Amino acid sequence: MKVFKFGGASVKDVESVRNVVSVLKKFPNQKIIVVVSAMGKITNALEKLTNAFFLKQKDATSTLEEIRKYHFDIIRNLFPDSYNPIYENVQIVFNEIEKKIISSPSDEYGKEYDQIVSVGEIVSTKIVSAYLNEFGVKNDWLDIRGIIKTDNTYREGKVNWKLTEKFAKEYFGMHKSEIILTQGFLGGTSDNFTTTLGREGSDYTAAILAYCTNAESVIIWKDVPGVMNADPKWFDETKLIDQLSYQDAIELSYYGATVIHPKTIKPLQNKKIPLYVKSFLHPDEKGTMINDKQSQLPIPCFIFKVNQILLSISPKDFSFIVEENFSDIFKIFSEYHVKINVMQNSAISFSVCLDNNTIKIPTLVIALQEKFRVLYNDKLELITIRYYNQPTIDRVCIGKKILLEHKSRYTVQLVVKNVM
Repeated sequence: MKVFKFGGASVKDVESVRNVVSVLKKFPNQKIIVVVSAMGKITNALEKLTNAFFLKQKDATSTLEEIRKYHFDIIRNLFPDSYNPIYENVQIVFNEIEKKIISSPSDEYGKEYDQIVSVGEIVSTKIVSAYLNEFGVKNDWLDIRGIIKTDNTYREGKVNWKLTEKFAKEYFGMHKSEIILTQGFLGGTSDNFTTTLGREGSDYTAAILAYCTNAESVIIWKDVPGVMNADPKWFDETKLIDQLSYQDAIELSYYGATVIHPKTIKPLQNKKIPLYVKSFLHPDEKGTMINDKQSQLPIPCFIFKVNQILLSISPKDFSFIVEENFSDIFKIFSEYHVKINVMQNSAISFSVCLDNNTIKIPTLVIALQEKFRVLYNDKLELITIRYYNQPTIDRVCIGKKILLEHKSRYTVQLVVKNVM
């Protein structure tokens, strides 16, 4: 058994969907679980729809129509026969969402988010599955919400591994189809509500299924040659990394490397399942292999995160910040589901760098201000360099002021502000 994951860029338009057929035909007579994301940037559009619905804005209906049109434009090009069942199958999904957005939202944003945003994966997989069957790549469509079971932590569902492994073994053990196509990013609660596993969580879905089925490997198909030492958006000269250890992959993904979801590696590492990152545009190229071979990378790796905010938290009476303060602070961060990207403390303050989420951060700050004095700097960047040296630090800090610097043996993190 192999597990393949195709992200949004690999199914963003008509030609991309046709390319998936070409890739899969290179693996004849093999058992493959194919995990597919929402098409293109549809998750962003569905987030916009969720916000319009939740905040009762007038553009919810027009946003939904844009999303529907995007998908049906692709369907019409893939399936010229308007009597093909895919038209009705997809329209049923949109009818359900249309009913939802004209109703009144609950007061639980995360739950509403997951029920709406999950539509992207459902529609995408229905279209791709139907097209594969139409052109000789026989497959069965699976609703992953019946396999991957989570708690009700919406937007960041925590996997019930015991139940998930049980359902996966039962389903994949009895299913004889060579190719089973399913959704990434999604899970289901015991009450049959949809949950999501965190943004870009389709990689994690692939790892969960590989773990539960003892797959021989996972391949993540991307629009890049493999794992590069920097994002080409930031660096003109980037280099392909042929092989990564699980540890380095975990470090890079944790610090924000977008090529792999942070939770992906651990389930694979536990069973020593190799992960390959390969190009869906050039599927015969070797890409990057991630396995248990320990080796220090020969080149530094650069990770950039923009739209960061730096909070400085201190006791209101200017006393020392001590363990009791940390306990209160971390409890608040947990309650508001805010992830800390880097942190540092002094005698009287605790500094944290965060993604500047416009919904979460204002409410977090209000909660912190009940007990603490909170100052902040926004419009910042977080730069992480794995296997750094001083010239690499100097290179990325041209025209920038360093507000916070955190060094370990192999990694440096810099919170910086543009001064040019």
